[in-house]
Amino acid sequence: EALKRMENGGSIVNVSSAAAKTGSPNEYIDYAASKGAMDTFTIGLAKEVASKGIRVNSVRPGLIYTDMHSDGGEKDRVDRLKSKLPLGRGGTPEEVAAAIYFLASEHASFTTGSFVDVAGGL
Repeated sequence: EALKRMENGGSIVNVSSAAAKTGSPNEYIDYAASKGAMDTFTIGLAKEVASKGIRVNSVRPGLIYTDMHSDGGEKDRVDRLKSKLPLGRGGTPEEVAAAIYFLASEHASFTTGSFVDVAGGL
């Protein structure tokens, strides 16, 4: 539906997850698999619609302080795992939003089929 409305080009930014790269063993492999599908969708759609001036990219957040962890039953999951990240901390929703904003902007006008990992070095 979005593509129908982009007659003059545009930008789509999907949200995947660093779990698509790690597989999230012993935690959320079903979630990781669905995000792997989102990565494949991003690459394929980017190639399919580039000639129409539509850019398709994705952001892959890692351990971000959101309610998703509480909803999954482990409120302090980011704190439990953050020491395994090279940056040693969890991320914020604002950091993810900044990456999305960049990819949607004209500053990324020559970027399509790409991923920005906002995952603390994971």
